[in-house]
Amino acid sequence: MYFDSHAHLNDRRFDGDREAVLQKMAENKVAGMMNVGCSLRSSRDCIVLAEQYPGIRASVGSHPDHADEVCDEILDAYRELSRHPKVKAIGEIGLDYHYEDIPRDIQKHAFRRQLELARELDLPVIVHEREAHGDALDILADFPEVTGVFHCYSGSWEMAQILLKKGWYLGFTGVITFKNARKAVEVVENAPLHRLLIETDCPYMAPEPFRGRRCDPSLVPLMAKRMAEIKGKDPEEVAAVTTENAMRLFRIEKI
Repeated sequence: MYFDSHAHLNDRRFDGDREAVLQKMAENKVAGMMNVGCSLRSSRDCIVLAEQYPGIRASVGSHPDHADEVCDEILDAYRELSRHPKVKAIGEIGLDYHYEDIPRDIQKHAFRRQLELARELDLPVIVHEREAHGDALDILADFPEVTGVFHCYSGSWEMAQILLKKGWYLGFTGVITFKNARKAVEVVENAPLHRLLIETDCPYMAPEPFRGRRCDPSLVPLMAKRMAEIKGKDPEEVAAVTTENAMRLFRIEKI
């Protein structure tokens, strides 16, 4: 059994065949999935999808690309949405300095406000962090009570060790199947398996040999196979442990 710890199955690119994707996901033994919000609108969509399918859970939050929407009213809406029994995390939240469509100060303010909400609600967070390693660690240092997962982890092994010591999980996508994924492979190789998660980040980050195509949760076994190769373990063990990790992090008793 597998768990996709980070997906966006509500994305419009699945509008034409979402049911078929879910069927294929089940056929490939992907029994659970965290469908992740990126804005108030998408967070609401995630909950609707989670209500329809037993194995799906939802998170609510504003991605750095939507950091400019974060205000008291939005946070109140997330606070209310978090009362839903299928909402298991705040996210994805964080910092993204790659394009900087949203100014850094606005991103950092939104990140802090949503971390405050997670601390208030005692929920884990799903962090999106790209080219902002130092600022992310500095902000998180002010919230030692809050942990969660750095999804699509892109940092160094040195940074990973800091996060692991603080109780964080690290999520890996199809990137670990790419030939040039040296940093990600180094982290997977050295990090304890009980702190790793597998994710698709669908419709993005499809693994080889599907790189460049639309990703979907049925491809999780390919990431598990590659993670097993890196760590010298059986794919079945990787599937079982990463599923247990996701259920523990998101406090899911049964899929």
